[in-house]
Amino acid sequence: MAEYEFVAGRVEAVRERIAAACARSGRRPEEVELLAVTKFHPADAVLAAYDAGLRSFGESRVQEAEAKFPSILDSRPDLRLDMIGHLQGNKARKAASLFGRIQSVDSAELVRALGERARAAGRRLEILLELHTGEESKEGFESLDELKRGRDAALECPALTLRGLMTMAPFTADEAAVRSSFRRLRAAFELIRPGLPPGPGSEAFDVLSMGMSGDFEQAVEEGSTLVRIGTALFGERPR
Repeated sequence: MAEYEFVAGRVEAVRERIAAACARSGRRPEEVELLAVTKFHPADAVLAAYDAGLRSFGESRVQEAEAKFPSILDSRPDLRLDMIGHLQGNKARKAASLFGRIQSVDSAELVRALGERARAAGRRLEILLELHTGEESKEGFESLDELKRGRDAALECPALTLRGLMTMAPFTADEAAVRSSFRRLRAAFELIRPGLPPGPGSEAFDVLSMGMSGDFEQAVEEGSTLVRIGTALFGERPR
């Protein structure tokens, strides 16, 4: 784990940047969750971030998470693992058993598949609906109407808890385009929320997952409650 001894300092630096962004936008730092993206990094990176105080982790591939996390989760029950990459329907069973939350749910069909798999596993699974807001190569619901269909499908699945929305901003140096992406997600969040009736599975709709290493400060200023940080914590991905 010595290879990742620098992580603690980077966690502190990212937290300071989050706090500064919160100060600029009249928010409190505790409103923003820091999720460590450990894809392509080994278990030692996870353990270093855990020892630095992080408890939320994200992986993009079911197979990689399945190889890396079971033993870590067994010994650290307070660690939560999120799926943040595109999830194919044929991986829904494994994903519903391994992850505590699926952030990248991008179709009503996937909502139903996860609901059925979670029910069969005797689990309650948290999900976020992903909205496509500008990144051409990424997945996500294409419109507000589609997003509403995903919301309604989630409410029909007793084993699911719909926690909020996520997006990926376009990879560009154009800050206006990045902020536009985040504002679109926040607007969708405000439009989706009134359609959630009170009761189990809907009362905790409170997560706006947006912002990564290159744009998380703008995301916080635009209302993000969860930022997904990899490179700023661990450096470039190992080849």
